[in-house]
Amino acid sequence: MTKIPKFLGWAIFFIGLGIIFWAVFSSYNIFTAKSQAPDIFKVVEEKVTSATKGKTLTAQEEIQKELQNAMAEQLKGLLPADTLPKLLNLISWSIFAGILFFGGTQIAGLGIRLMKS
Repeated sequence: MTKIPKFLGWAIFFIGLGIIFWAVFSSYNIFTAKSQAPDIFKVVEEKVTSATKGKTLTAQEEIQKELQNAMAEQLKGLLPADTLPKLLNLISWSIFAGILFFGGTQIAGLGIRLMKS
């Protein structure tokens, strides 16, 4: 009768360790660029449609449009468009890996308690 809880304790302990090692191994692969973090945040290209199709633009509207294009190009030079989503994906993966690590620790601790009883 005492062998079943001990066997179950060992099984639960190894399941918890498996979760922990999988989280650490996946994080290692993501942070060494062997695999990508899950895409939770994505950049969607927006095509701007002009409401002034068929109309002639005034000089002020043309200048404003050129200024917006110039500012967009300058911002792309400072900060590439995919930097922020990549950073947010890494942060979200880190939080998820932390949750997995915590959960694996709790499961392994439950297995150890079963082995002691």
